[in-house]
Amino acid sequence: MGGSISCCISPGDSPKLHRRELELEECPITTAEDLSEDTGTYLQHISDRELPDELAQEENPSDHPKASTLFLNKSQTDVREKRKSNYLNHMSPGLLTKKYSSCSTIFIDDSTVSQPNLKSTIKCVALAIYYHIKNRDSSSLDIFDEKKHPLSREKVPDDYSVVDPEHKLIYRFIRTLFSSAQLTAECAIVTLVYLERLLTYAEMDICPSNWKRIVLGAILLASKVWDDQAVWNVDYCQILKDITVEDMNEMERHFLELLQFNINVPASVYAKYYFDLRSLADDNNLSFPLEPLSNKRAQKLEAISRLCEDKYKDLKKSAMKRSVSADNLIGIRTSQAVLS
Repeated sequence: MGGSISCCISPGDSPKLHRRELELEECPITTAEDLSEDTGTYLQHISDRELPDELAQEENPSDHPKASTLFLNKSQTDVREKRKSNYLNHMSPGLLTKKYSSCSTIFIDDSTVSQPNLKSTIKCVALAIYYHIKNRDSSSLDIFDEKKHPLSREKVPDDYSVVDPEHKLIYRFIRTLFSSAQLTAECAIVTLVYLERLLTYAEMDICPSNWKRIVLGAILLASKVWDDQAVWNVDYCQILKDITVEDMNEMERHFLELLQFNINVPASVYAKYYFDLRSLADDNNLSFPLEPLSNKRAQKLEAISRLCEDKYKDLKKSAMKRSVSADNLIGIRTSQAVLS
């Protein structure tokens, strides 16, 4: 079709020549309102079809760093009710387990956005999934239904779609997969990003009947995207004895299709989910481990700080521009003071 002559258009009726003739003629400008049904289908401009940034951010929190995460929004209702109940009943929020620094002891948190604490991160992710299940609607898909696609040979109870799983049950399920597959804490955060992206794109909810398969699919995909040495699908079949490789492949394929093959996680989105998980932990009295600052740890932090200072000094020197040359300067002249 790249030649000058095709089976559909002759050289004399080239679309470029026809477009040029229309441009030379004085044609009135028509809008969408002026077009009637007899003139044909009106092709909308791509800018009119795209969603505004504000709407896109509200609908896709896993894609935009400014949009609030779904799990944090769903948890705020329970947090407010718990605080209100404690206030009305004059109940204390519980034992103060958080440690504070003093003049003699300094407590530091080893969990950072680049190296999160594995156990605490998994607890926060499990708590986020718990709030998703608790404050759900009723939309689901058959591919994630545990009764139609069981993960074990045990009989699925009749009330499997009604009874909400506890936070400890969700945590044990995720911890078993992470410890067996030797996954990192960063993979847990990416898992939560993919889970909320699935719920947003597919317009579905996570519920007691599908949460295990959705979490498993998110972990499977996150481990392949994040880790350099990803765990194969057959390895998960060794962890979950009763699941087949064909079922894992089908679930992964449907998961990717529902995500529209969008597996990109920007650094800003990753950081937003990390800090929102920390906020969720603070609201639910899940404290990250704090350890006293030792001499060895202080020397290590001091060495890292010194390396960063030297690095920024070198960058600052290379960025400085010399306006004039100082090679011909002999000395600094001083002016004599005049006393009157």
